[in-house]
Parts: sequence; C-alpha cells; structure tokens
Amino acid sequence: MPMHYHYIIIGAGSAGCVLANRLSEDETCNVLLIEAGGRAGPLVAIPGAYATLHKSKIDWGFWTEPQPHINNRQLYIPRGKVLGGCSSTNAMAYVRGNKEDYNRWSQLGNEGWSYREVLPYFKRSENHEVFKTAYHGTGGEINISFLDAPNITSKTFIDACQQCGIAANDDYNGENQLGASMLQFTIKNKKRQSTASCFLLPVMQRKNLVVRTGCHVNKILLNKNRATGVELVTGAGTVEQIYCTQELLLCAGAIQSPAILQYSGIGDDAILKNAGVPTAHHLPGVGKNLQDHVWAPVSRLSTVKTANHALKPLNMAAALLNYLLYKKGPFCNAPIESNAFINSAGTGNRPDIQIHTAALQLGNDYQHDLYSIKKIPTTSGFSLLTILLHPESRGTVYINSKKPGAVPVINPNFLSSSKDRDTLLQGLKKSIEIINAPAYNALAKKGAYFPMDFKTDASLMLHIQKSLETLYHPVGTCKMGNDGLAVVNNNLQVHGINGLRVIDASIMPEITSGNTNAPTIMIAEKAAQLIISNA
Repeated sequence: MPMHYHYIIIGAGSAGCVLANRLSEDETCNVLLIEAGGRAGPLVAIPGAYATLHKSKIDWGFWTEPQPHINNRQLYIPRGKVLGGCSSTNAMAYVRGNKEDYNRWSQLGNEGWSYREVLPYFKRSENHEVFKTAYHGTGGEINISFLDAPNITSKTFIDACQQCGIAANDDYNGENQLGASMLQFTIKNKKRQSTASCFLLPVMQRKNLVVRTGCHVNKILLNKNRATGVELVTGAGTVEQIYCTQELLLCAGAIQSPAILQYSGIGDDAILKNAGVPTAHHLPGVGKNLQDHVWAPVSRLSTVKTANHALKPLNMAAALLNYLLYKKGPFCNAPIESNAFINSAGTGNRPDIQIHTAALQLGNDYQHDLYSIKKIPTTSGFSLLTILLHPESRGTVYINSKKPGAVPVINPNFLSSSKDRDTLLQGLKKSIEIINAPAYNALAKKGAYFPMDFKTDASLMLHIQKSLETLYHPVGTCKMGNDGLAVVNNNLQVHGINGLRVIDASIMPEITSGNTNAPTIMIAEKAAQLIISNA
C-alpha cells in the first residue's frame, strides 16, 4: 500500500464517495479514501428500517449545547459514520432546492454557482425513473423514484393542501418548486440508493483506488502554507502519516470538517488558543455560519393503519418478512412520503416553509423519542412536520480540546432570530389548517391531536419550544466566498492554504430550500470537474 497518493479524500460520505468515483476514473491517479466508519449492514438498504439507524454504531450521535430559545433543550444531531455517510442513514428524500438558492450564492461573489451553472451537475448524477425533461438526467449513478405504495394519508395531504390554497405540483425539482407533491426518493427496487452503493462500491475494484475504513484523521499535515498529507489513527490504534502530491480533499461534513481544520491549526486564533492548538493559519470563519433546518410537528389520529401499527412487535416481524420475501408493505417506504413548499408571505417563487408528511403520529406529551422504536406510540395516526427553510440564526462548531477526535461543541443558536420564530409560527398555523382540512375527515379521528391547544400564538410558541427538532441538515461552517468569514473560494480551495479543498455541505454560504443531500452530491460533482480541470 503506497504512502503517497495523488489525492487523499477525508470522509466517505455523500461527497467523498462521488469524488472517489470521478477522480479514480483516471488510471494515472492514485486515490486514497479515508472513512472513520465501516461498511453498511443489511438494514441500511431497507427504506423502512430508517428508525433503527440513528443512535446505532453507524451514527456519530452528536448533541447541541443547550438552546436558550427552546427551553434550554439539547437537540440530537445524527451523522452517518459509515460508507456513504448520511446518504446511508437519511430519509432518502431527493430535493435540489430552489433556483434562487444558487443564484444567491453566485450574487454573493461565488462565480460558477448560479442555478444555470449547477444544473448540469445535478443531472449528471441522476437517473430519474419518471421525469424526462430538461431539468432531469437519465443514466446517472443514483436512481430517483416515487414510492410505489405510499400511505393513503400521505396522498390525501395533496388534496388537503389544495383545499387550503396550495396548488399541486408534480415536480418540485423542475420548473417551479412551490406547491404540494409526492416526494422523490433515492430508492431503486425498494432499496436505498446511497452514494456508497451507487458511486463507491461499483468501482472498489479499481487498482488506483484505496478505501480505508475504521480510520480517524487526527489532523492535516502542513508544510508552511501547503497541505501535504494526513495523520490518522487506525482501528488498531496505530498512528500513520500519509502524504499526497496533488490535493487533499476534506469531505467530513459540516460538523467534522471545521473540527479537523481546527485540530490542524487552521481557524480562528482565539478558538485554537482556547483549545491548546498552535495556530498554523488564522482563518476566522472556520466553524462559524452554522445553519440547519428545524421543524415542529402537528399530528392527528387515524382510522386507517399507518406506520404506528407496524411498530407493534408481531406486526413489525410480519412487515419485515413481507418486505424480505415480496418487497411489499411499510418497510418499502421512507419515513416521510409527501411534501409541500410554501411562501408564508405569499410573495415570490422561493419558499420559506417546507411541510413533510409522515404516516406516523408522534404522541401528545412531548416525551416521544424519534430515535427509539420502543418510545413511539403504536396508535395509528399521521403528522405534518413544519420546517423553517431559511433561518437567520447562525451558530458555531468549535473544538475545546487539543485531543483529536474529541466531540466538538455545537451551538446552532436555534430561533435566536425573532424573524425565525415568527416565520415558523406562521408555517405551523398553516400546517394546522391543512391537517384539519375536510380531505382528511374520512381517514382521521376528530381534529388535530398534537398540539392539543392551538388557539393562541402563545400556546403555539410554547409547543414549538417543547417540540422543536432539527432536520439533520447542518451546513455552512466552511462557507464559500470572499468575505471575512469565508473559508473557501469559489473553487472550494481553502483561503491561504495550497493543496487543500473542502467539499461538502459545509461550503454552502446559505442553506438551500429543502433537504441537503442532493445539493451535496451536486457540490461533489462540480468539485470533481474543478479538480480534474485543475481549476
């Protein structure tokens, strides 16, 4: 095994697997891909097994600091610790975002990142089973499909939205994003399509690609202002130093990419000094600009069977057998099924609220645990998840120890902006209107079940404070740009350090209008072309 490579990729997640595939196409280049986790087990491929993946051995299982604006609660932030990263553990929704998301990136001074310029990279990865328009690709590595048999409550959502003034929209990834739709998923033949299964595993036999799992990167090695390699610890505890001759590509995600930079002495001098890490390069934006989507739920009890029914032990065993033998039943489906994008002010074509549906009721006592099957009610129902798409609140990720691998301090400052609180409140009101729409009456008992008190703004804000969760979309901590907090330029090269790029969701200057996995894959596709063309 060589100790020198042309390219070293840190992190085999949504971005790293794409890069490993694209860069190793050139047989003259040796590529090393490093992953702290290992290969995925059989449950990862089963869409309905989603709830078993968090708080498991393939999850980093981070927590935020106590958040003052939500009753000092700490929120859970799962991150995939496995080949494929979060694409192996997420809810599989394929959402590109809004055209104006990327136009805004470009307007912020990031040349080459307008919607027109990034669309080809979305299409390159995609094999869409249904849409054959100018907005979609065929023949790409990752399959995009609709659920074959979604729960009836999820289909009824679209009718309920129309009764509440929200138009139906077949394709939110097409010409227009606004409206109510069935979700598109990274699923093929009722099996999850992760970047590991689609991009990495099919090319693992390439002689110029080495994949090392169970290895933790301690730090990036620097020679003056150039990245020259990595120091890592193997599963056996052996420390190794491995070097690259071309570029080091950091793809560890919005939590760990800034942490690895900081452990390497790249970051805000004050943060590094507090952690006891000598400063190699003062770059104050590292770990700042943290953004994430947050949501609050509304639930209703159902007269038809939903996923809650399948959680009873005997029912679960029968459902799993039905999936394994016939590829039928609830295990074929993702945890969310349909979706709406709305602008709460009714202006423009860029949404500020997203609403996911789940064929699952969450209880009504704020004691449920989304990460424990044993703590989710078994009485059938369904929920709407009201999601704040463009938070003004900004947070931080920083290390407070010089010991590599120590858990970073994550402080998102959720709902610290009054505008965020107001927008989420308006979105929650719309979700309550939708869940009480006549379309649901044949399928549901009475009206809204959770929250039980929704008649005043004060009661709804209390509900938000007690129920708020993240959608697991942390971004922005190594933002792209040219201002004082920018970490990378428009070619994703770290400011002031040669031979080092950051390529993952952390480079987003602003979060996108929806789930972030598809944009992360796009970022990797574009980055691969930048690297190959030596841009």
